[in-house]
Amino acid sequence: MTEPSEPPSFRVLNPQGRSPAVLICDHASRAVPPALNNLGLPDDELLRHIGWDPGTAAIAEQLAHRLDAPAVFSGVSRLVVDCNRRPDDPTLICEVSDGTIVPGNRDLPEAERERRLARYFRPYHAAVSDTLEAARQRSPQPALLSIHSFTPKLRAKDEARPWHIGVVWDRDGRLAQPLLQALRDEGDLVVGDNLPYSGKDHSGYSIFEHGQNRGLHHVMIEVRQDLVSHDAGVDEWVERLERCFRRMLVESGVLAPAATAA
Repeated sequence: MTEPSEPPSFRVLNPQGRSPAVLICDHASRAVPPALNNLGLPDDELLRHIGWDPGTAAIAEQLAHRLDAPAVFSGVSRLVVDCNRRPDDPTLICEVSDGTIVPGNRDLPEAERERRLARYFRPYHAAVSDTLEAARQRSPQPALLSIHSFTPKLRAKDEARPWHIGVVWDRDGRLAQPLLQALRDEGDLVVGDNLPYSGKDHSGYSIFEHGQNRGLHHVMIEVRQDLVSHDAGVDEWVERLERCFRRMLVESGVLAPAATAA
């Protein structure tokens, strides 16, 4: 019998893409290495938002082809190690996530924590850095576009989240401001400006580490998961995001107007 294989730390799609934009997906996968025995969880828990960001990998894959942009995807579940948290963040490896106890993360030895960082977290972020550096060689103004999704309702809070999409940013609004306007101009969306998560309190890690701290154009989006939990929803949002991203890249000066026709 063939043993289940170890998931990769990351994957890069369309590495030779000519766009100045680089797409990243910090929570693309719900894979758990076989040796971790599903972290002691049933499969249905890993299918929830605590295990990954549903819809984001499919969206990023299509956008990578449509925009001719490289895309970098994390290789393991965010419960193994969360690639969108600082290495010193206490939620880097959660013992409890949205009401679910994660047995495989309880009382984790420091050596296992370091092993997960070395095996999954650092290689993923090295791949993001390398892909952005290659984009720098193509364009003086590369842009980092981080794709996330959020649950319509947390177990811990009895309130629905009304936004169709949120735009997450902090001090640098070069991409966020034109993107917010483009999304609002769609006419049928409830758009969150730093909602349901805010970049002002540095919610997340990747756009700050690879974007803001390096002076690069950057933005993070959060699409509500019930809207992209099926193929038709993914296709609809890919159409919207391609349209809005192209407008954003032109208005921010990252992309020449003529390039939108490419």
